[in-house]
Amino acid sequence: MALKIVPRAAMAAASIALLTASFATACSSDNGGNALGQNLTGRGPITYVEGKDTTETGVVRQLIDRWNAAHPDEQVTFKEQSADGTQQHDDLAEHFRAKQDGYDVVALDVPNTAEFAAKGWIQPLEDSFSIDTTPLLAPTVASATYNGKLYAAPKNTNGGLLYYRKDLVPTPPKTWSEMLGQCPIARENNLGCYAGQLFPYEGLTVNTAEIINAYGGSFVGADGKTPTVNSPESKAGLKVLVDAYQNGDIPKEAITFKEGESASAFESGKLLFLRNWPYLYAQANADSSVVKDKFGVAPLPGNTGVGASTLGGYNAAISAFSKNKATAADFVRFLISEEAQQIIASGALPPVRASLYDDPALIAKMPYLPALKESIASAVPRPVTPFYPAVSKAIQDNAYAALNGTKSVDDAVAGMQKGIETAGSGS
Repeated sequence: MALKIVPRAAMAAASIALLTASFATACSSDNGGNALGQNLTGRGPITYVEGKDTTETGVVRQLIDRWNAAHPDEQVTFKEQSADGTQQHDDLAEHFRAKQDGYDVVALDVPNTAEFAAKGWIQPLEDSFSIDTTPLLAPTVASATYNGKLYAAPKNTNGGLLYYRKDLVPTPPKTWSEMLGQCPIARENNLGCYAGQLFPYEGLTVNTAEIINAYGGSFVGADGKTPTVNSPESKAGLKVLVDAYQNGDIPKEAITFKEGESASAFESGKLLFLRNWPYLYAQANADSSVVKDKFGVAPLPGNTGVGASTLGGYNAAISAFSKNKATAADFVRFLISEEAQQIIASGALPPVRASLYDDPALIAKMPYLPALKESIASAVPRPVTPFYPAVSKAIQDNAYAALNGTKSVDDAVAGMQKGIETAGSGS
């Protein structure tokens, strides 16, 4: 069953489709040049590049083993990167900037897709490279689209979830006001009320984007450059987060939380509510967890209903410099096949094929799938811009300043606006 996209996700898809070609020109110093038109029919061994295969079952290796068993003359070698997203990005950028042909298919963190497309480093999935996106979750396809073209195949996705103590709050809140209204329950039980990832790194960009998007704000216009964040909606969203931190509904130590620290706080029974990713479900249900069998999951809260999760995951793209692009295209198609997506889902990674979210066997293994399906349906990509690293830095730096009280909410939003403007000023 295909997911129905709420208007917010539809608008995100439209924004991506409207991104202008000016950015490809703006980034011409790094452009792949004539490489996009070369080696289109090349076949042979290829290398697949992705971050550390951290799943217990080794999902990436399972995928490659399955492919290699069926393609003896077109073997895939796995180049495993580190688990750090910044290091993954920089490794790929260095490789492509040098126009090296050693990386054939690469897994791009969702927000990096527009940058790599604009620089001419990845092959558009059109003509002989086209893929069937009909079975895929529409927001994931939108995340792989730039300037009206599909540049990658969504491989696995991700969405934020609200973890809550169902032994204390039987029905999960649907809005921020409802959730914060239940903070007295946390205090009565000597718990922190709510936390996310508020340390100044990419996680804070995600948490800030989610609440600003939930309240109707945005960051960049359809051109991927013009800042749009300085709005009443953005200020209203950020104010909710800042007020909750400053009045203690978000515990003071939460400003030091990344994913791991926030997960530990919830697992050790110190929080009533936590925003985190699906991976936490298995950890929190382990025998060592204080909250085993005491928690539930729900979509993130919003302003008037379900919130706006930030879309995560990997998009698989073909290098413009690959010598064997025909093989690379077939491997990309394999990654979105029913067979491959079942392997991905069985490894507890959120798949991109919509039908799998209704699979009873998978739901029995991953009870959070219905909530995640709803979360992804209303998800919004991180700001779609070729200048994403600088845009993210402007968001997280100013949000952190508002949280710690060195800037007002108004000044922080104005600072984001200025930072985003500066990020694209070199175009």
